[in-house]
Amino acid sequence: MKQKTKITRNKVMLEPADKLRLLPPYLFGAVDKLKREAFLRKQDVIDLCMGNPDIPTADHIIERLYDTIKHHPRTHRYPQAKGMPKFRQTVAGWYRKKTGVDLDPESEVLALIGSKEGIAHICMAYLNPGDVALTTNPCYPVHYNGIILAGGKPYNMPITEKNGYIPVLEDIPVSVAKKAKLMFLNYPNNPTTASLDDTGFFKEVIEFAKCYNIMVCHDYAYSEIVYDGYKPPSFMEVKGSKSVGMEFHSFSKTYNMCGWRVGYCVGGADFLAPLEKIKSYLDYGVFTAIQLSAIKAMTGSQKHVHDTVAEYRRRMIKLADGLRQAGWDVPLPKATMYLWARLPEGFRKMTSLDFAKLLIEKTGIAVAPGSGFGEYGEGYIRMAVVTHFKRFHDAILRVKKFLKEGPKG
Repeated sequence: MKQKTKITRNKVMLEPADKLRLLPPYLFGAVDKLKREAFLRKQDVIDLCMGNPDIPTADHIIERLYDTIKHHPRTHRYPQAKGMPKFRQTVAGWYRKKTGVDLDPESEVLALIGSKEGIAHICMAYLNPGDVALTTNPCYPVHYNGIILAGGKPYNMPITEKNGYIPVLEDIPVSVAKKAKLMFLNYPNNPTTASLDDTGFFKEVIEFAKCYNIMVCHDYAYSEIVYDGYKPPSFMEVKGSKSVGMEFHSFSKTYNMCGWRVGYCVGGADFLAPLEKIKSYLDYGVFTAIQLSAIKAMTGSQKHVHDTVAEYRRRMIKLADGLRQAGWDVPLPKATMYLWARLPEGFRKMTSLDFAKLLIEKTGIAVAPGSGFGEYGEGYIRMAVVTHFKRFHDAILRVKKFLKEGPKG
């Protein structure tokens, strides 16, 4: 009699893709663990780590979403992957008003499920395994990690205090520039808060890109979080920008719509087409009701934006002034919702992660270690002013005591 094959039901064990192992350590995960431990200790945590706005979305935007969902059930169906025409037309109108740039809504504007998604997908759309892409270091992590997840090889363009947090294009070896396919830039900058005074650097970038056949991807997410009359230049307002690349934007910071996941990309039609194609295979686009709310955000009253910016500035001044009085020199930026600071005197032999760990353990204050944005961020920390104004008084008192005690305290 033929014996039956015995089936052993063991747990399936698989190794993840190699590219996941190539990703740098997620240091924010370490800070999140420390925050959880602090909560378990019943410690009063002041969270300045993640750039996650605490100010709610404006009522008129929320009301538009509610009305659409309640009274327009057809919007519950699959959306148009590239974005509904009215959304793309509104984005084009916003750019025309802000920068004077004319965009074709049909071919030069693309809706995104947040700019982070678009940046990751542009890497997938253009990079073959082993292809080189240039990115600033430190940087918003997806600029670096998106390259790795697409199978590409990041090449760091260091941005430091010494070079004013602007990459020196002449320092990129010709052999690297000839291989590079993409370049990622971000001004106003996260995490360093650096800003450009004019379009001079963008003009250099365009010439460099034309010389070496590189596509430029500029992240403009903080264009509206600006202070004291500062107006950050858009990459798109520079002559020739459409011939070399694109610009990403988001509703997350400007309109406090982080969780809504809506953004867009604008630029040369030939560059956007592959991004639209890959998105059509991987996602269904932005929920139509959210697109309509985003239109309301752009076309409705901007008072909420101005109030948000004023509140961030109030918080920044309070925190930076208090820390300076405590002996920690923290500069005020022209833009973004962050403070970027070198580790205080007496703590500079520590890594930024060790400093962040010690700070939350001793004070309950969570900050982002600079090394989480790349090795050139080592020696710095980033603080996001995303908690109630009254909390900064407590934060300053705690840091003052912490600095007085020193690293051995």
